[in-house]
Amino acid sequence: MATLVGQSLRRKEDYRMVTGTGMFVADIKKPGMVEATFVRSTHAHAKIKNIDVEAAKALEGVYAVYTGADLVGRVKPLTQIDSHCRLPKHIEDQIKPFMFNNEEPVLAQGKVMYVGQSVACVVAKNRYVAEDAAALIKVDYEPLPSVVDPFKALEEGAPLVQESMENNLQAYFHLPVGDFEDVLKKADHVLSGRFTSPRVSSNPIETRGVVADYESRGDQLHIWSSTQMPFEVRHYVAKILGLVEQNIRVTAPDVGGGFGPKGGLYAEEVMLAFLARELKRPVRWIEDRIESMSAARHSRDQIHDIEVAFMNDGTILGLRDHFVLDVGAINYFAFTCAYNSAAHFRGAYKIPVFDLTCKIALTHKTPNVPYRGAGRPEVVLAMDRMVDMIARHLNMDPAEVMMKNIIPAEEMPYSQGMYYKDGGELIYDSGDYPEAMQMALEMSGYKDIRAKQEAWRKEGRYVGIGISSNVEGTGVGPFEGAKAAIDAFGQLMIHTGSSPQGQSHETVFGQVAGDVLNVGLDKVTVKCGDTALLGFGAGTYASRSAVNAGSATHFAAEKLRTKVLAVAGHVMGIPAEELTMKDGVVYSEKDPEQKMTFAQVYEAAAPGPRCKVPPGMEPGLEATHYFVPPTVTYSSSFHVAEVEVDIETCFVKINNYYIVHDSGRVINPMIVEGQVQGGFAQGLGTALYEEIVYNDNGQLLTGTYMDYLMPTAMEVPKAIQGEQEYYSTRNPLGVKGVGESGAISSPAAIANAVVDALSPFNIKIDRLPISPNRVFSLLQDGQNA
Repeated sequence: MATLVGQSLRRKEDYRMVTGTGMFVADIKKPGMVEATFVRSTHAHAKIKNIDVEAAKALEGVYAVYTGADLVGRVKPLTQIDSHCRLPKHIEDQIKPFMFNNEEPVLAQGKVMYVGQSVACVVAKNRYVAEDAAALIKVDYEPLPSVVDPFKALEEGAPLVQESMENNLQAYFHLPVGDFEDVLKKADHVLSGRFTSPRVSSNPIETRGVVADYESRGDQLHIWSSTQMPFEVRHYVAKILGLVEQNIRVTAPDVGGGFGPKGGLYAEEVMLAFLARELKRPVRWIEDRIESMSAARHSRDQIHDIEVAFMNDGTILGLRDHFVLDVGAINYFAFTCAYNSAAHFRGAYKIPVFDLTCKIALTHKTPNVPYRGAGRPEVVLAMDRMVDMIARHLNMDPAEVMMKNIIPAEEMPYSQGMYYKDGGELIYDSGDYPEAMQMALEMSGYKDIRAKQEAWRKEGRYVGIGISSNVEGTGVGPFEGAKAAIDAFGQLMIHTGSSPQGQSHETVFGQVAGDVLNVGLDKVTVKCGDTALLGFGAGTYASRSAVNAGSATHFAAEKLRTKVLAVAGHVMGIPAEELTMKDGVVYSEKDPEQKMTFAQVYEAAAPGPRCKVPPGMEPGLEATHYFVPPTVTYSSSFHVAEVEVDIETCFVKINNYYIVHDSGRVINPMIVEGQVQGGFAQGLGTALYEEIVYNDNGQLLTGTYMDYLMPTAMEVPKAIQGEQEYYSTRNPLGVKGVGESGAISSPAAIANAVVDALSPFNIKIDRLPISPNRVFSLLQDGQNA
């Protein structure tokens, strides 16, 4: 009987976090450890004519200086992440994609492609000396023309970003569902618009960091990295350096936020591994915040040109989208963000005809990768702004148009007539979207706010309310693993392949396993983020851990339970089916006095002459399971934002915010609430504050927090949350992912609310962020129209 799943238990992780005893990469200290720093390009595009490192080498305390020339033939370049690049053949047959391979040297060779690219590396006795030495390195650049506008990058004759390509169109696909030209003939109205989601930074509280230590006797390399994907780091470090993969151990200790850009592989991880083997001593590198802003990968940066065909009553017949994704100087994650956008564009809406074309452009900017939501907030902004525009065009309430087009509950499970990127049919597994929307409207007092708006405007108060919805594919494969074991003292141990950056793995997986073996959370120890714990792992990204690692934990614990009962029954001479367990004790249901503790069962199962496992059973109390999902689960949420705009200062204030979300079966409600609130905070930042800006020469203009604005606790209200719990049919727990939900719809809901607040001025919001200067411009344009 379940006793832990569903409870808001306190996080096991919190004690070490609040007492300062957590272990982050910057806390790792090894005897004889030295520090590395990197010289980074100050040009967006330039030839490297010469690098003078002699003065740096001569500085006391410097152990080594490397440039790209020193790595030729010894260290391969970074390339696309293979596991994120493969599309099943039936998807390729539908979308007819092409993609050109692209790469980035660990240290620049011949030329640089973006400001912040690594050009040289210095190793010294401490960071201070390393920085002083780096300042002595003279790089002779020959500036080359650069391109930062993706549309200009796609023009004939534009400066090439990757020399191996003929132009800057790195990838393309076309996804048709139905005949849009036929829909145009039937529609009463057609609206079009361009919607821009700017480039942003993820800004985790902990910047990136790497420590590498090499032990020559066994050719063993241990890497500590603030990564979301330890197994990917191990694989690609082995591949790039030509090492035996099983001789590499990668550990992600406590990680202070990831959000996507700490996924994949970075040049610094490869370089630190190389240095540790070269110097035969531990080496550490910790990213400073300026490096983080310029060299840690960015995200978003999509521009959508949309046409939508609809009827007089607001029914949407079809939609066509041409969009460009600016991935910067190299596309590490292939179609991940672009196809996510395609798969999630229609969201909770029943839109039978859909035609999407995507171009992925290279520019002289920092590489672009998935970030919380990964292609979803961009299309939700475009879709829900367009729904709002339809309503205003028809003089209808936006809520009425939205509800008219929402997928009815009786049509679930619902097919969108295409494939998800994992190859499965895009079929929503469960949910009731009209119910969720109605809950959100009632929670927010939507009708009451509508009734008061006119009176508020007469008082000079511009209050608006906006709605957005999203459906998110969560729990993507290919797999995740877990091992369950009992130790000599009866403690339940869980090892998983996914590694947390704040997702509460130790608590949540402890609840899942504790329920299976009927023990309290204090009797479960969960270990993650270490390639030494398990044979295989994928990582923590794409709202996948509870679905995949949680299911793997469940099945591994079930296997272990079966083995414990079998061993105990064999020892006590009682059929296993007559035994049960509670609080670490196995006992007979008929005679509770006949019992064994987990510690005693462990002793009986231990290999050796006293081993008492049933014939044919392997000794030991452990079991491993790798869960392969049939396809993704689909979580959903509806957001309602109430804002007030001061037309004198042009500041937007969030008065109230409401979210109704369905994440399937909830393992820990408190943690789910925290995940949704955290996502909302980042979505609010995207909506009102954040934007990475480059000038025409590719120079980063927002490289510090003086220029790159983010919301603080003062600007982020607590989102009032409601919950649905429609179980997924695609895993044993019935769970759906929830980590990204809060970030996906918040920009669109806030944008719609601002448009609503300023409706007397007839403004149109088609790009983010909605900063005071942008609101001022919108008001000026509206008044002059």
